[in-house]
Parts: sequence; C-alpha cells; structure tokens
Amino acid sequence: MCGKYILAQAAKAERALGIRRGRWEYPPSYRVLPSEQVPVAVWHEGERTAAMMRWGLIPFWARGVPLKASTINATVERMATAPSYRDAWQRDQRCIFVMGGFYEPHVNEDGSRDQFFLQLADREVFGVAGLWDRSRRTDGTWLHSCVLITVPANRLLAGIHNEKPRMPAILAGEDHDAWLAGGKAEAQAALKPYPDDLMAGWKVSRRVNNPRLPNDASLIEPLGG
Repeated sequence: MCGKYILAQAAKAERALGIRRGRWEYPPSYRVLPSEQVPVAVWHEGERTAAMMRWGLIPFWARGVPLKASTINATVERMATAPSYRDAWQRDQRCIFVMGGFYEPHVNEDGSRDQFFLQLADREVFGVAGLWDRSRRTDGTWLHSCVLITVPANRLLAGIHNEKPRMPAILAGEDHDAWLAGGKAEAQAALKPYPDDLMAGWKVSRRVNNPRLPNDASLIEPLGG
C-alpha cells in the first residue's frame, strides 16, 4: 500500500505529464496524505488535462460520503471487479497521479516499522496509474475523487515493503496515453512492476508519520544506521 508520497513543483509536474489543458496550482509537499486534494492528469477532449481530486475514491453511488473501507489504493487484480472501482474502470475513468517519490514501511523482526523513501533513477517526476469517479452530494454539488493502482512489488520493493509486497503502478512515459485513452487491453498492459534497477530507496525518519511536524525536504533525508 502506498499511503504517503511527495509532490514536485507544479510547473515541473505539468512538463513531465505533458499537460495541454488547464494548470495545477498547489504548494510542493513532502507528505501528501489520504483525503487531501491531489493533482492528477485526465483525458479530456483528446488532451491530457490537469485536475485536482480527493485522494480516496468515493464511488458515484455513495452520495459524496467516504466509504468506511480505505479506497486510496486499488489492486490491479481487483480494480475491474471490486464494487468501489469497477464502475470507474468500466467507464474508462482513468487518471494519472503525479509524484516525485513515495514512502513505504518496512517491518523489522521485532515488529517495529521503519519508513523508506523511494524515487526513480531515470526521472525526477513520474506518473502512477489511477481511477477517478464523481459522486453527487445531497446538496447537489459534485465530489471528484481518485484511487491509485498497485501492482506486485519488484525485487527492490519486495525487500522494503515486506509485509505487503506491493508497489504503485508507475507508468513508463510512453504508456501515459495508453493508460488515459487506450482501450482496456492496452491500458491493462501498461500496468506492471517498474524495473528495480531504475529505482532507489533509503530509510528516512519516522517523523514522516507525524502530520503535526514540518512538511519539508528534511523528511526525505537518508537516515543513518
């Protein structure tokens, strides 16, 4: 499960995702958390378009009320069948999360947990496959929300995220349009573990778990030991 990640500067993110419509306006963050508004790219009128959505999908039938179960991650194996996500998949409501890196926990032999930060070696900013939906609240307003897709972990992530060997569905740059606008088979083919030799990870402070502490670059500094 990916439960925290970092955002790159908006202009860099727009260039990396090839945004052609709209703009993202958000402050850089080193600790993006579930239920926050996050930048995603969607396909609109034949172009990659900037949008902001709630991280944690709320299905159209939920009337804008978050589900009791977590909906921040959807496994590739169940995205087409799970009640929370299958309608978004069937309607081709796909999006791309934009990230500069993400965090995953490692469970030690004594049961304690350390946090690791992961980033790509070949790209400063990258996209992760997601689905989106919109749900109408009782007051008539619409809530747009999203969920990121996870795939089986590569070798690097399997060693770090050892309790649940999963990883975000990081998209190759050439697969962005296939995920956003391709047919279902083409989109499904874009979902695969990212090569571990193109990733790097290191242990960071557990301060990243405390939202009351400063949200700054010190959160991704390597921790000795």
